[in-house]
Amino acid sequence: MLRASRLAIAAALALMLAADAGAASKPADKPMTADRPMAAGKAMQADRTVQAVRASAGFKAALAALEKDQDRITAETIELTEIPAPPFKEKAKGLAYMAKLKALGLDDVEMDAEGNVMGLRRGTGPAGAPLVVIAAHQDTVFPEGTNVKVRREGTKLYAPGVGDDTRSLAVLLGYVRALDAAKVRTKKDILFVADVGEEGPGDLRGMRYLFGKGKYKDRIAAFFSMDGTGADRVTYGAVGSRRYRVTFKGPGGHSYGAFGLVNPMAAMGTTVVEMNRIKVPSQPKTTYMTSVVGGGTSVNSIPDSIWLEVDMRSESAEELAKVDRRFQEIVKAAVDAENAARSTRAGKITAELKLIGERPTGATREDAEIVQVTAAAVKAAGLTPVLGASSTDSNIPISLGIPAVTIGSGGEGGRAHAVDEWIDVAPAEALKGQGVGLSALLAMAGT
Repeated sequence: MLRASRLAIAAALALMLAADAGAASKPADKPMTADRPMAAGKAMQADRTVQAVRASAGFKAALAALEKDQDRITAETIELTEIPAPPFKEKAKGLAYMAKLKALGLDDVEMDAEGNVMGLRRGTGPAGAPLVVIAAHQDTVFPEGTNVKVRREGTKLYAPGVGDDTRSLAVLLGYVRALDAAKVRTKKDILFVADVGEEGPGDLRGMRYLFGKGKYKDRIAAFFSMDGTGADRVTYGAVGSRRYRVTFKGPGGHSYGAFGLVNPMAAMGTTVVEMNRIKVPSQPKTTYMTSVVGGGTSVNSIPDSIWLEVDMRSESAEELAKVDRRFQEIVKAAVDAENAARSTRAGKITAELKLIGERPTGATREDAEIVQVTAAAVKAAGLTPVLGASSTDSNIPISLGIPAVTIGSGGEGGRAHAVDEWIDVAPAEALKGQGVGLSALLAMAGT
């Protein structure tokens, strides 16, 4: 069999899943769909608030500045995309981004102990008052050595990580320049963050630090994550996940001379087959994936160790727990079956389960101000809000009861988490989407 390093890299590239209040959690076992009615009064108030923002001279001037800034935003998208940022190795991109925040004149620009880069745009309120965060993540799913050179065809850019999530990093820089050009002063401070560890193995480590240990952790009143492109999306639900690496061990031996001994590969194979027979509900959406394998010694050896990684997700904490329990039952049964099927004279098969990732479930209330305002901003741009759930940086604040949504950077994109990932930076559609995020941000920060 193949060695772990080669197999794991190939499998990770091919199979990693796309991540794709008042924030009291909505019951997580109810589907989060766009057709459930929102509180009419709060929706009307949100519409009025967003309309007032968009009608203001400051917003109009900021949007005009964004329109003129499209070429620069695109150039920065390309520049930042071409700085590799594989999981746990985002520092080079972080340093480049920190230099850009400093050049924009934000206050307290820094890289924290986890690698998050941030800068504060002061509002008119008192120092130390509650603030609004808008964040985009530095990391991509792609391993070290991936070619991240951007290829441009007209208004389309092709490169790993270009839309998930580098474009958002560039748009945040454009927001700062636009607000400064328009001389917009918000009531609340706005913290601009380029965070680490959003993808796969990062397990939201940047957000865990920001909200758990960061110096602003007790000041964050509302949180926007900008992730991906679609400006009509209002992601207010947190899809939870649990990820395991299961290591199956046995005595090993020569493929011919030790034939008949127990084989950890057989137990792993049974686990894969049986897990893929688990029945899960479509609502609340619940999924699982047997995704990465590795281990072994050589083609003519019974392996003494082999491992498997699995991913389980759900909008419901209860359904996620059910899949988790069933998976663990399957592993035990597979081990027992192999130990019963072949000789254990040299030792038995064992399985060690290691939790390698866990993201909380939950949701910002659908009638919370940040959800209503963001949906109103989408409508004001002539789009139809699509409310839903996903696994993003917003999972952490949502789990803490902090109002949070994930929004898009504008324009179109596709093939996220694939080496032929692309975005369309056509100015008109890009600007429309950027206006959604900017108006929602200003509505929450106050003008």
